[in-house]
Amino acid sequence: MKRSAIGALAVASTLFTPLAASAQTEVQFWHAFTGRLGELVAAQVEEFNASQDDYVVVQSYKGNYSETLNAGIAAFRAQEQPHILMVFEVGTATMMAAKGATRPVYEVMEQSGAKFDPDSYIGAVSGYYTTTEGDMLSLPFNASTPVLWVNRDAFEAAGVDPDMDLSTWQNVDKALTALKDGGSECPLVTAWQSWIHLENFSAYHDVPFATKENGFAGLDTELLVNGEEQVAHLEAMGKWAQEGKFIYTGRRNEGGANFRSGECALFTESSAGYAGIRAEAEFDFDVRPLPYWEGVGNAPLNTIIGGASLWVMEGHDDEEYAGVGEFLSFLSSSDVQAAWHQDTGYLPITAEAGEATRLSGFYDENPGTEVAVNQMTANEPTANSKGLRLGSFDQIRTIIDEEMEAIWAGDKTAQEAMDSAVERGNPLLRRFEQANR
Repeated sequence: MKRSAIGALAVASTLFTPLAASAQTEVQFWHAFTGRLGELVAAQVEEFNASQDDYVVVQSYKGNYSETLNAGIAAFRAQEQPHILMVFEVGTATMMAAKGATRPVYEVMEQSGAKFDPDSYIGAVSGYYTTTEGDMLSLPFNASTPVLWVNRDAFEAAGVDPDMDLSTWQNVDKALTALKDGGSECPLVTAWQSWIHLENFSAYHDVPFATKENGFAGLDTELLVNGEEQVAHLEAMGKWAQEGKFIYTGRRNEGGANFRSGECALFTESSAGYAGIRAEAEFDFDVRPLPYWEGVGNAPLNTIIGGASLWVMEGHDDEEYAGVGEFLSFLSSSDVQAAWHQDTGYLPITAEAGEATRLSGFYDENPGTEVAVNQMTANEPTANSKGLRLGSFDQIRTIIDEEMEAIWAGDKTAQEAMDSAVERGNPLLRRFEQANR
């Protein structure tokens, strides 16, 4: 759709008025946010629309991340694609391989003339969506990284010091035992198990998740998730699951409800859990860095991002792309990014927004909210810790989830499960490689 209903009425009104009103150019934005995050996205769109008279952005919720990606693919095939599509980080390689379906952000910004400085974006965030030549393909939008959430009241109820050192998994192991002995029925719960306990675990410990620099150096990559370090971590978690110290609730963020209700003491989850936890938790909580295994790899190095970026779809008019450029520039502005970071727990995508947040006193008033930023930027990323760029990764993550569930249930050893994940996942990588040569 190239013009809004308001614009159409304005054109029609020329039959009755001496001068036609100028129509606003419409920009369609499809996203995967509902609840509080959906409200905040809607507020951003409303603010942009009110800030100028040339363009009107229309935001639409299209389901969860996978559903939104599939909706965008189907719409492109039907030539009904939006201008902007939110795609989770798992879909990055798929979008890069979709020749003719997307228009790189750096080209959109150059052609539109909108304010855009690729060097202003945090490298650990933008690098995920940027070519080796430094060209940004999609705009980082809701970038998060996993952290450890602590229910201080649950610790005290179990007679455990909530200020104990939880920086290492060795110490977390001790905490889980003490919590269980103190009567806790849910010492530990997690969200996004593969993202946190395999993808980020590998990056944090500087061990490869896959060959070819985790896919950045070529499509002919193979999974390495059955490595010694990954297997040892999953073996420990499987033991905790059998002992009732780790409670498994689901593959996505089902565990968030358990933590926000006060049921669980520890929660490994995205930094973006801040919005929901702050709104719903009726207990004292704080946030700590994601734990690491002391003595394993080069830990702690840096975690990697989750969340999504904004891809610009092909097939629209130049005037509409000018509106896309202005909207993306608006989303990147320091004020908008600082507010987004503070309201949600997502990372600020620019250094300026992070500095503005610090100067405002937000980190001092909300201790722990700077943890995610520090965790991502404290060390220079390596080939193992700059992210993942694997084809068919949504399907591969599903395979990994199935195998991890077999560990938690005691049906497979960690080694058996990860060997199976590699055996099942590599053929998907080969098919993706062959389809995109």
